[in-house]
Formats: sequence, structure tokens, C-alpha cells
Amino acid sequence: MTNNSTSNNSLTTKFQQLLAELNRHIIGQPHLTERMVMGLLADGHLLVEGPPGLAKTKAIRTLADLIEGDYHRIQFTPDLLPSDITGTEIYRQETGEFVLQKGPIFHNLILADEINRAPAKVQSALLEAMAEDQVTVGKHSIALEKLFMVMATQNPIEQEGTYPLPEAQLDRFMMHVVIDYPDRDAERKILQLVEDEARQISQEKFKPVSQTDLFAAREEILNLHMSEDTKTYLIELVVATRQAQNYDTELGKHIEYGVSPRATLALSRGARAYAWLKGQDFVSPDDVQEVVHDVFRHRLLVSFEGEAAGKTADSIVDELLSLVPVI
Repeated sequence: MTNNSTSNNSLTTKFQQLLAELNRHIIGQPHLTERMVMGLLADGHLLVEGPPGLAKTKAIRTLADLIEGDYHRIQFTPDLLPSDITGTEIYRQETGEFVLQKGPIFHNLILADEINRAPAKVQSALLEAMAEDQVTVGKHSIALEKLFMVMATQNPIEQEGTYPLPEAQLDRFMMHVVIDYPDRDAERKILQLVEDEARQISQEKFKPVSQTDLFAAREEILNLHMSEDTKTYLIELVVATRQAQNYDTELGKHIEYGVSPRATLALSRGARAYAWLKGQDFVSPDDVQEVVHDVFRHRLLVSFEGEAAGKTADSIVDELLSLVPVI
């Protein structure tokens, strides 16, 4: 059911070139780089999980260099305060007034590094920003920049001294991207890239993508055709996480909670962004299947019985894909 129809849209070409340039700098992680560009196009936030040293920080910094936008890294630690993220009111003695001092959240691209190192009250400082594109500090509610994207990272290896993200926080992320070590060929290319950079071997300068082009691309993606059958299939996948017993009695016992309505919206936006970035002019069920794991992974809660049976969110999604018929 692959869609071979392509578009000669110059906007699509610009973002395909952006992805290619990102892959030139971030070697061996094509899934991550593609999801980052998709998140940018779909106006969504990403939670990235992987071992240390896989260029997660470099990836978001490089993306910021390739588009018109500023970048800020927030290192999450146990002693971090919510005001360290959102900002605070400072008393000015000379005027006798409180003045708002904005925090680092007021940037275009935010790297929330090792987000699970900070307690829940600090993690929750991101909730309003990610859900409503605004921040409340004292009596002030301040709108964030139109271009605002959070990429949070967490390390799956070290769990000591970490605070698991609550479901409400997880649900704000459009996708949960899991990455692993690059293969042998990629390792060789990484070595070569570092040597080239050390020798200052110049590459052709990439012209950053403007925010005007980004917002125009988002408009095109929202208008990309999705048939009623594809919408129905997408919704059936969502509902199946909540009523899995209708497809398989045992599978129903392995799911504690299904995905939220935010998953429906995230799956639609993700499938649209994926199809558009591939140069297609409509969204197919194949596109939905391509992004469903990243959208459902952090929202679907496996029951104790499911964990005892060795099930994971990803394996359950695999089962649902085999059970829910394509319309």
C-alpha cells in the first residue's frame, strides 16, 4: 500500500535537504534525525531515550544551527527549581516594582537534558509550556515563541537518583524515540567526520531554513489529504489500546491503560509529517504504521500481568497492528 505519488514542492525539498544535512553531522542515527525533523514539522515535542554518547545533545544543537531559531540547554539535576526553568519576579529597589526575569524556557529549541534527574515539581514546570505554549510566572502569563520545541533526553542505564516521568508529563510528548548504538560502518564514518573536523576540512555551507518556510510547511502538512478510511484505521488503532479484549482476551489483560486522545492527534500529525517529508501528497495506513510505535510507546501502560508475561509497550503495539485490519 505504498504511495508512489510524489510532489515537486520546493518546501518539501528544503526539508529533505535539511534532514540530509542533519544526517551528515549526526551519523548512525537516521531514525532520531528523521523524528526530530518530523517533530519540528508537526509542532510536537520529543522524548529521546538512549545510552550516553549517542549525540543526543549534538543533534538538537545541530538542528538549531540549521534553522532560524535559538537554542538553550537545561541540565536537569535534583536541586533544580521550577523558577530555574520558567523565570521569576525580581524586586527592583530603585523603582519599587517587581520585574519579570524570563527563564531559559523562552527559547525556540529547548534541550531538557536527563529530564528524569529532576523531581516531579520541576518536570511539571514544562507541562503548561508544552501543552499551552505559555508560561505563568506569578501574576504574568506569557506566550512562548511561535517556534517552540522541547527535546528531552533520559538515560535508560542509570536509574539511581532518577524520578520517573508522570503520565501527565509523558503525554505531552508527541513521540518517544528510542535509539541504540550505531553499527560498525557508522562508527567508521563517525571517526572520519571527527578527523575531518579536526583538520578543518570545509564543507559547503548549508543555508538555514527560515521560520517562514517552516510555518508554511506546517500549513501544507495540516492540509495534506487523509482519506476517511485512513482516519478510521488510525482511530481503530487508538481505540484498540483501550478495548484490546475485543480482539484478543489475553492481550486485553496485558494492558493497564490505553492511550489518550492526545495520541490520536499525535498519530495524525506524525503520519502527515512523515508522508509529507517523503514527498507524498496523501497519507496512507503505511504512514500511520510507520510512526505508531513512537506515538504509543510512552502512553500505553503495560499491566503487571503483561510485564510478568514479558510484554512491552512495543510488543503490544506489534500485536495490535497484526489484529486491527487495514481499511
